[in-house]
Amino acid sequence: MPNSDGRAILHVDMDAFYASVEEFDDPTLAGQAVIVGGLGNRGVVSTANYEARRFGVHSAMPMARARRLCPGARFLRPRPARYREVSASVFSVFREFTPLFEGLSLDEAFLDIGQSIRLFGPPDVIAEEIRRRIRSRTGLTASVGVAHNKFLAKLASDVRKPDGMFVVEPGRVREFLDPMPVERLWGIGKCTAPKLRQIGVLTVGQLRRSEPALLQQALGNRVQHFLRLARGEDDRPVQPDRPDKSISNEQTFEVSLTSRDALLAELLGQAENVAGRLRTRQLLARTLTVKIRDDRFRTVTRSKSMVAPSNSTLTLYRLARALLMRWRGEHSATPVRLLGIGVTGLEGDEGAGHLAGDSADDNAARRVDRVFDSINRRYAGGVVHGKTLKREK
Repeated sequence: MPNSDGRAILHVDMDAFYASVEEFDDPTLAGQAVIVGGLGNRGVVSTANYEARRFGVHSAMPMARARRLCPGARFLRPRPARYREVSASVFSVFREFTPLFEGLSLDEAFLDIGQSIRLFGPPDVIAEEIRRRIRSRTGLTASVGVAHNKFLAKLASDVRKPDGMFVVEPGRVREFLDPMPVERLWGIGKCTAPKLRQIGVLTVGQLRRSEPALLQQALGNRVQHFLRLARGEDDRPVQPDRPDKSISNEQTFEVSLTSRDALLAELLGQAENVAGRLRTRQLLARTLTVKIRDDRFRTVTRSKSMVAPSNSTLTLYRLARALLMRWRGEHSATPVRLLGIGVTGLEGDEGAGHLAGDSADDNAARRVDRVFDSINRRYAGGVVHGKTLKREK
């Protein structure tokens, strides 16, 4: 099935990942609509299982609307540590077939298996074996698209969802693409699609056959880009081990916070999350940013670079606390609707050879972090600093 260049690409997409993990861990959820996300009226749906999707619930939908559409669903808070644990098992399967895989998120990746065919068999055989191993190790299902480029593989993985596999043969690209709504092309959304409808372009096939001059009034200078997609052309390589550029964590509160203690407890919890992810990925951060949004939707950010990079929970927390308290000194009575921290300037952690980011980044602090990480790996999260327990629910 690979094309003349020997390219064979898989797009592996876990089915309703967060909700599926919850159903696997709690068998009493079987057959019920399950919605995972922020539970307050300001919350957003992270994942809805297929029973909930029948009611029109989808990811990124406001939770308040999801409750109206599907009031009988089971609504659950996300458990990020558990999802990362399961994701690690899924990605371990990918490594058994090729080093050329590009993770897009915890539950989704591209794999270039062109050099694996001789060892493991045709692409469809590899795809089915990957699905089988994922199910065997995690109890979850995955859908896989098989094609000779990333764009087609991504579209193909949706065709037989959930728990399916679809192959786009190089000689049948037009047959696959032409009937699709033009919105399936990356970059054509709520603004561009109506412009295309006005000139009679509703499907990918119609766009492919249209004159570029006609399309320009709807697509502007992107005409050639969309014509290439409509022909199924995509030469982007799979990029393994794509380095992280940033790591962040933020929370929107159902009731805006004004209490100093509540804000600091939330900030410590976020520092735990970000620092733990840095350590898991063996990274250090040089710059920390605090993001604050008040109840009038005004958003500010405050950043500070460290003398030396760090992944210490206490180092990140102390720096974030200083930035937050500086803002609070000027806005002491302002309710906070959203609070978050993020880190950038990431680099590999070479261990003890690094200088300390500040006095907290000493051997004692590192030992505490290692103990926390060890317990959280063993028990899928849940161990936190005492002050974090005061976070608003």
